[in-house]
Amino acid sequence: MEELVRAMAAQLLRREAADDGVIREAAARLEGIVNRLRAFAEEVMGDQLPAFAFDPGHPAYRAAPSLPVENLQQLGATGGTGYGAALPARPAEAARGPRPASREVKAATWAAPGRRAMARGPLAGLTAGELVEAFHAGRLGVEEVTRAVLEQIEALEPHLNAFVTVMAERALATARRRDEELVRWRRNGGGGGTSAAAGLGPLFGVPVALKDLIDVAGVPTTAGSRVRAGHVADRTATVVRRLEEAGAVIVGKTATHEFAFGATTDTPFHGPVHNPWNLDHSAGGSSGGSGAVVGAGLLPVALGTDTGGSIRIPAAACGTVGLKPTYGRVSRHGTVPLSWSLDHTGPLAASVADAARVLEVLAGPDPLDPAAVPVPAQGLLEAAAAGAAGDLRGLRVGVLADWARDRVHPEVEQAFRDALRQLEALGAELVEIGGPGGDGPAFPAAGVLTLVNRVLALAEGGAYHAATLARQAGDYSHEVRIRFELGQFLLARDYLLAQRLRAELARQATAVMEHCHVLVAPTLPIPAPRLGQPVWEPAGADPEPVPEAMIRLTAPFNVTGQPALSVPVAVGASGLPIGVQIVGRVFDEATVLRVGAALEQVRGPLRR
Repeated sequence: MEELVRAMAAQLLRREAADDGVIREAAARLEGIVNRLRAFAEEVMGDQLPAFAFDPGHPAYRAAPSLPVENLQQLGATGGTGYGAALPARPAEAARGPRPASREVKAATWAAPGRRAMARGPLAGLTAGELVEAFHAGRLGVEEVTRAVLEQIEALEPHLNAFVTVMAERALATARRRDEELVRWRRNGGGGGTSAAAGLGPLFGVPVALKDLIDVAGVPTTAGSRVRAGHVADRTATVVRRLEEAGAVIVGKTATHEFAFGATTDTPFHGPVHNPWNLDHSAGGSSGGSGAVVGAGLLPVALGTDTGGSIRIPAAACGTVGLKPTYGRVSRHGTVPLSWSLDHTGPLAASVADAARVLEVLAGPDPLDPAAVPVPAQGLLEAAAAGAAGDLRGLRVGVLADWARDRVHPEVEQAFRDALRQLEALGAELVEIGGPGGDGPAFPAAGVLTLVNRVLALAEGGAYHAATLARQAGDYSHEVRIRFELGQFLLARDYLLAQRLRAELARQATAVMEHCHVLVAPTLPIPAPRLGQPVWEPAGADPEPVPEAMIRLTAPFNVTGQPALSVPVAVGASGLPIGVQIVGRVFDEATVLRVGAALEQVRGPLRR
């Protein structure tokens, strides 16, 4: 221990002249502390949630920022985040020479439309709201729909590789119970086709899939890793209980990037999840299985988790709606964590109204999760309906213009400009934020927020996996293992510095939101990459690792805790969907959904 402390003092703390006596005594005391703590290993603690929680709605984060934003921007200037592999340095001659045109580079990377895997038949692509009304009106039976869904899964799963577990028998048994409930409801005077019929629940009969981080008692939860092969959950997550209480039918568990620590859902344990729009491309991640099954029209709703964009990334890649609620809005109990202070759970859905419907069911306090806040989530469906009416007059939309210009694919840039014109045509006032001539305070740079996100995720994820790494390191995939191993070597002071920076960044974000109701930016700077694609080449810039690009515009809002909605707005020339991200004030999902529904209504159905 003494030699270790001496090496750390010299190399990590730059304390070459530390006194020998101090080193020896510090080492002896450290050994005592560590031995006592490690005796309480991960096996003892299990999935106990820590006693700290970030509450973005707390008045402390509404105080005036104390650091000039220019000081914070310095953090985002250079260096990596520890997430993507470092790229080899470019030769000096090549760096000075002319770079190829951006569109020529990308034409070789993003192919023309390729093989697709989309659900077919009269039930394919129906929204949750449409299904609920059809059940109420007697046009469809729950078992009938569930069987059709299971048949479509069987047909498309060999192409998508999106499911880990299909819970067919359990789903059919639940569906039969739902049909019996429907019969009793009608005998007791129900009917009339109303979508809000009392007693049946807002998700009555709706087939739903769960990301394979979310526990269902008696069903495996693999978290996408060989580390958990054979693991069977002994509890049911709070979000699953709430779905079932609302009448949903759980049909299976969808693939995740290993322990949710990746943006492509391509890992050795399960293999890659394929994008339904082009099977040669990624479905995004880490909730890639959920994105693929909703994007293919197999299901109207699937749950995902989001630590750095893992709901919004696959939503944008697969052409679905993806909602990351405000931090603390939805319970994390029964969900395998990646980073306790950044993790969110939310829906990937066929429509904005479906996302609103699901969030109303999931939201609320939970005695099993200390971070779950008692803030009502009501009126969300009404907000989505108001947006669909197409009137956004009185809303100020902050445009993160710098984010939309920095290393963005031409297809994404064009789709984003078109979406801005549509918002303006609907009556919204556009306000440029953070750019030259911007109105009000600048929003912190995406690179600053993403750096803080990665330090927190590396440290907290590394802590959660420390004991398993010591025992089963070889069972992790290489890239995910490297990330968790990196977390072993971060100092406590670095972690706490990141949390202190987070507090300041949250205050900066709150100050900006005083000037607008929502922010908008692209969800992804690139269309869905090819499977296995390591880098992309932006115009006039060095190559960027695909994992870093995929999280660059989404990870910031896990740090601030704001609600963020990805809505598909176009299908590019590559044949791949493109999404726009709408970000709101904390606990104001209603306005976010209103703006998203307005864009959705203008866009109309995506060309499938």
